[in-house]
Amino acid sequence: MTGFGQIDGVVSDGDLISHFGDAFREQRRLADGAALAPLGDRTVIEVAGPERLSWLDSITSQAVGRLAPGESTELLVLDPQGRVEHAAGVLDDGASTWLIADSGDAEALAGWLTRMKFRTQATVDVRSDLALVGYIDGGAVASTASAAAYAPHGVPLVWADPWQRISAGGHQYAQVAEHPAADFAWRVALLTTESADALAASLDHDALAGLLAAEALRVAAWRPRWTTEVDERSLPHESDWIRSAVHLSKGCYRGQETVAKVHNLGHPPRRLAALHLDGSDAVLPEPGAPVFVGDDEVGHLTSVARHHEDGPIALAILSRRAPIGDLVVRADGIDIAASQQVIVPADAGATADVPRLTRLSRRPSAPDPRDSGAEV
Repeated sequence: MTGFGQIDGVVSDGDLISHFGDAFREQRRLADGAALAPLGDRTVIEVAGPERLSWLDSITSQAVGRLAPGESTELLVLDPQGRVEHAAGVLDDGASTWLIADSGDAEALAGWLTRMKFRTQATVDVRSDLALVGYIDGGAVASTASAAAYAPHGVPLVWADPWQRISAGGHQYAQVAEHPAADFAWRVALLTTESADALAASLDHDALAGLLAAEALRVAAWRPRWTTEVDERSLPHESDWIRSAVHLSKGCYRGQETVAKVHNLGHPPRRLAALHLDGSDAVLPEPGAPVFVGDDEVGHLTSVARHHEDGPIALAILSRRAPIGDLVVRADGIDIAASQQVIVPADAGATADVPRLTRLSRRPSAPDPRDSGAEV
């Protein structure tokens, strides 16, 4: 545990700090860029070696082969059927590539990468000695966090979440005039244990926020995570993850045929929606709570939060055929009314003005053993 867990008033479970005494106030300050949040639920993986970027480019959904030092992006690892297996933020410093993964996925992702190395000149190491803090850029804490960031090769390790805008090669399915992520300038600084302790000791209590605050801002921005929005059926299209983590015009990678097919033909099996929940009940439903239209179960909650302005909010994965309109969330025998805002339309891809991928019928003359049975 870093020094953040020793601060008076902290409510935590090990390295997972829920709040520092006032979750709503912390959330407002975090949104204003005046506070930072220790992210004990994320883990860093370091990938080093001269072939690291070309190798990661060949086995993941994102084009990272020419990633410049200090540049950030995001990648997914898909199975041969195009389903999401792993997800990570990506930052390169010219000598190493740093992956930021949800802690529940980090060991499995590192293990998969290690198995895929074969003769590639790259090493994969889980860096449990590093801590992470998140904040909104442009505020009072940004320079403090950046100055404390680990810089083993001269580049401060601060990841800029690409979710704020559509990445090069990506596409947005959400049909909104202004995406709620437009103000979500989320940054994550990587710290040594020593610098994390020094940072914790130097900050005023008002400059700290817990995971409850960070999650509320994420849910309000419709931002998917591996921990919450991914299950054994998840396609990147369903949560609009092509926006930031999939490059539609890069070369072959495992699962690319499904990505192209669903993108070109449209109609992903499920779709992510944002819900505003009836706030009359003091208890929030838990993730996994079923969502109904009448007597028909049409999906389940994936993320739930209390927002300082919007009140109880949630993300839910719904059947493509779920009606657009009000829903009911059933939790502990209680029905909670929910108004729905569509994130991914039922016909996502089919009616969008998008480039049509031409690689669907291309196959390499000889299989690449690194694809491990991949469809390309």
